[in-house]
Amino acid sequence: MHDIRFIRENPAAFDAALSRRGASPVSSEILAIDEARRALILAAETAQAEQNKASKEVGAAKAKGDEAEFERLRALVAEKKTEIAQMQEQAKQKDEELNTLLLTLPNMLYDDVPDGADENDNVEIGRWGTPRSFDFKPVEHYDLAGVKKGMDFEAGAKLSGSRFVVLTGGVARIHRALAQFMLDFHVENHGLTEAITPVMVKEDMMYGTGQLPKFGEDSYQTTNGWWLIPTAEVTLTNLVNGDTIEESTLPMRYAAHTQCFRSEAGSAGRDTSGMLRQHQFEKVEMVSIVHPDESENEHARMTRQAEAILEALELPYRTMKLCAGDMGAGMKRTHDLEVWLPGQDKYREISSVSTAGDYQARRMNARFKPTEGGKPQFVHTLNGSGLAVGRTLIAVLENGQNEDGSVTLPASLHPYLRGKTVLNAAGDLE
Repeated sequence: MHDIRFIRENPAAFDAALSRRGASPVSSEILAIDEARRALILAAETAQAEQNKASKEVGAAKAKGDEAEFERLRALVAEKKTEIAQMQEQAKQKDEELNTLLLTLPNMLYDDVPDGADENDNVEIGRWGTPRSFDFKPVEHYDLAGVKKGMDFEAGAKLSGSRFVVLTGGVARIHRALAQFMLDFHVENHGLTEAITPVMVKEDMMYGTGQLPKFGEDSYQTTNGWWLIPTAEVTLTNLVNGDTIEESTLPMRYAAHTQCFRSEAGSAGRDTSGMLRQHQFEKVEMVSIVHPDESENEHARMTRQAEAILEALELPYRTMKLCAGDMGAGMKRTHDLEVWLPGQDKYREISSVSTAGDYQARRMNARFKPTEGGKPQFVHTLNGSGLAVGRTLIAVLENGQNEDGSVTLPASLHPYLRGKTVLNAAGDLE
């Protein structure tokens, strides 16, 4: 959501900012609706004052016995009452029209976000680790002998259709271990508060974080109106929806492991093999709610938190700053972490860490009261994957693969697997 006062004072700058995302100029339309809304409010207030004045004079006319003036004033009061109700209803309609338009507009980008059309224009800002050299041709995760028994796409399709999978045995245990490892690492090393949240939310919550109204096709809705969350960003960020909190409670930093659901609308034909793109998946999500002055530092901090997970798992990665054309609509800046997948011989996204500024807070009406007094201010919100569990499983399997189809597992997972260090070629942990 955007600040209408900023648009009034900086219409050209607002249009220029949105044009970086390929959006057409819209400030004139916004200001026309806003001007009509404000005119109706002013007219209603003026009519209200006239009604109040006439109401006071009715009694005086009655007391004087001036029946004609009494009837005139009484008719005027009734006329103004009807007029006020009509103008207030029209102003309400204009207000709804304005909010509907503002809710569809993307966030304004930070100046340091590179221009560009798509992922080919993203900018690498960091890299860690050296991709392993294999003395055999590495394969993708689903072709590993040790994985095939425990990763059943046919069973997933039988139960639910395409883009679902059933994990069993050693593969399922590694997947579970990864989620537990990530949560423990964030809580113990990064000071995040672990949370368990619902995976179904009310429609207002989806509006709050920007999934609605424009991107409803990307999510699933139940027949009774709940929405399945595409990420715990929705639940964790909306914990402050409608609240005015004390400044002393900031920052709020959370981590949650949840099921996530995405329709993958528009992704037909993309990544149809393996676990890379599923309708149902698990993710450990990080969310921070901070003072505006700490927003920049928090984005760097959260990026580092996600990077630390990959390093602890000994997975080579690179950090990318996304260009204007490749960013989510609600974010002001996004860093993508891309992990090396030897089976594909390329880096693939495993985490997005983003800052929304006050864009989500305005939609949620989430504010804080400054300790030193003054008007409540909007909080800033940030979110990031820490990490996508299924994609991390893919990376662990592919980077640790051996020629016989077994997988050597990273040391950080051994305690979560009761000392097991290898997924053998038969699909068992040993």
